[in-house]
Amino acid sequence: MRYVRYQKGIDSPKFGWILNDQVGEMEGTPFGDYRRMEAETSLSAVRLLAPVLPGKIIGVEVNFQKPGFESAEGFPEIPSLFFKPPSTVIGARQTIFLPTQSQLVEHEVQLAVIIGRSGRWIAPDRGSDYIFGYTIATDITARDLLDKEPSSGRARAFDTFLPLGPWIETDLDIIDLLMTCRVTNELRQMASTREMIFSIPQLVAFISSIMTLNSGDIILAGSPSGAGPLIPGDIIQSTIEGIGDLFNPVAREKD
Repeated sequence: MRYVRYQKGIDSPKFGWILNDQVGEMEGTPFGDYRRMEAETSLSAVRLLAPVLPGKIIGVEVNFQKPGFESAEGFPEIPSLFFKPPSTVIGARQTIFLPTQSQLVEHEVQLAVIIGRSGRWIAPDRGSDYIFGYTIATDITARDLLDKEPSSGRARAFDTFLPLGPWIETDLDIIDLLMTCRVTNELRQMASTREMIFSIPQLVAFISSIMTLNSGDIILAGSPSGAGPLIPGDIIQSTIEGIGDLFNPVAREKD
């Protein structure tokens, strides 16, 4: 099943579900009780928003084999985490703004894992039971700030630094999915989810040993090598097999 958040004209944002190229309204939210209405509105007639408004966003620093091999330390023994505020989230085709404080902003395609119900100390073999679905994330970082500051907080926290979308896919086998990122039609990143160092259930288990995971929270499961710089006028296309494409334009933030 594919779930969306969308807006039609000046109406308030709504949750919906997709059947072929039609959207049906939902009463309620996918994370609780809801009722699906008939899918009778064309996708082309609505504006897709970020499919979820997360309470927490937890990222994993290094989780693909190639970056691990390139690192002097080799593979990490445990996941290294970072956090992004919910205010970074935007939807498909919304603009990523390059902040005036940075001269080197980079992109990373990520599989975004959406938690479906609350849990703490979740066993690895139960991790999948707590996952609602998956969407695409384009993780944006001010690399020059990250390189010179001891904490990555500011570098990852600017508004518009986490496009999500275009929808949540709940019926997906994530064992071997191709992930790519193109910037203005130039292929920058390509890898398969089979190259992850820590599996998704392992990440759910590890993170839930630190903090309670709640419905709607997002785990960014890591990015392949190939992250590169962005300039105004770029168009980022992040693609994950079985989910789709996430497009976002890039512009310089005005002073």
